[in-house]
Amino acid sequence: MKIGIIKEGKIPVDHRVPLNPEQCKELQNQYNVELVVQPSDIRCYTNEEYKEAGITLQEDLSDCEVLMGVKEVPLAELIPNKTYFFFSHTAKQQPYNKKLLQTILAKKIKIVDYEYLKILGGQRVVAFGRWAGIVGAYNALRTYGLKYKTYDLKPAHDCFDVQELREELSNVKLEPIKIALTGSGRVSQGAMEILDKAKIRKVSVEEYLNQSFDEPIYCQLKIPDYNKHGLGELFVRQDFYKNPSDYQSNFRKFTSQTDVLIAGAYWDPKAPVLFRKEEVKNTDFKIKVIADITCDIEGSIPTTVRPSTIEDPIYDYDITQLVEVKALTDINNITVMAVDNLPCELPRDASDSFGSQLLENVMPNLLGDDASEMIHRSAITTLQGRLNEPYTYLSDYIA
Repeated sequence: MKIGIIKEGKIPVDHRVPLNPEQCKELQNQYNVELVVQPSDIRCYTNEEYKEAGITLQEDLSDCEVLMGVKEVPLAELIPNKTYFFFSHTAKQQPYNKKLLQTILAKKIKIVDYEYLKILGGQRVVAFGRWAGIVGAYNALRTYGLKYKTYDLKPAHDCFDVQELREELSNVKLEPIKIALTGSGRVSQGAMEILDKAKIRKVSVEEYLNQSFDEPIYCQLKIPDYNKHGLGELFVRQDFYKNPSDYQSNFRKFTSQTDVLIAGAYWDPKAPVLFRKEEVKNTDFKIKVIADITCDIEGSIPTTVRPSTIEDPIYDYDITQLVEVKALTDINNITVMAVDNLPCELPRDASDSFGSQLLENVMPNLLGDDASEMIHRSAITTLQGRLNEPYTYLSDYIA
């Protein structure tokens, strides 16, 4: 098999790589595989670093069977009849990528989506989630400092690595505020690393809702903490995953207690949103900074009206007009951080971690025995130009 590492073509640019130079070298040494890298001047690892590792640079990848990247590939750059690995952002029927999936099918491309590479129990095996959580929580603290002019943090992408980012946290000076963090997966674990490093104490849900504090604190909210069954029945986690439309948001009790919301929980479009747009007008709605790591546009966080960028990471949401306005124009606005490629702010750290997961959890299936059909189950389309069985529900979306 010949594998090509593609250069990222999506705008805004993404500096991450699926495999760093040493990981490419390890892959070639471990398997009977040829690997080439398409030259790029935007990667966090340079062309020279790949060459020094003994990896061939090759502009034309048409002789490769498998092509691997990170973000969506521009339509014109998709090569027909190939197997691609990247985050396609199509399986939730995202409207902005409908044309991408239509083109993939027309060109008879097999797209293996990293997001759906899972073991049989359903756990993902490759993800940038921890790094999204690390940078997202850091950006939340930075946004709070900018909004209230209490301290300054260097932008995450200006930090050389995660160690420098952690050192920056010594500049955080917070009054007794309450921070709500949603989620229990990789994203929230990464976020908690930052909150803990910033010396913000974690408290229980009961303490968060019922006590006052003379120091900044945070609380991790899991799905049962802010969702309830619509008919008042007992909350059952597996039933929630299976029938999310049967449930309602129970987040209202947190909006009067929360100064900063960090949204790190996976959201199913059929599940309840945390709050409605109109609720931000309520006099007891206290949240003034939202770091939406999940970045589902007008999804679980209705004030996330668009993704922001690394260069321009925040905007304000006017709570009276319910529209986006310029960042930091009014202290009463909700300031939103909704960068949709957060791990790209620490591209080398994030790429190293992601590549290690690929080598350990995916390559044995791709290049050896895929007895569990992990690769097949994560393929949204086939080389015959059809939707793969688990994703036939997308037929209406692409029609």
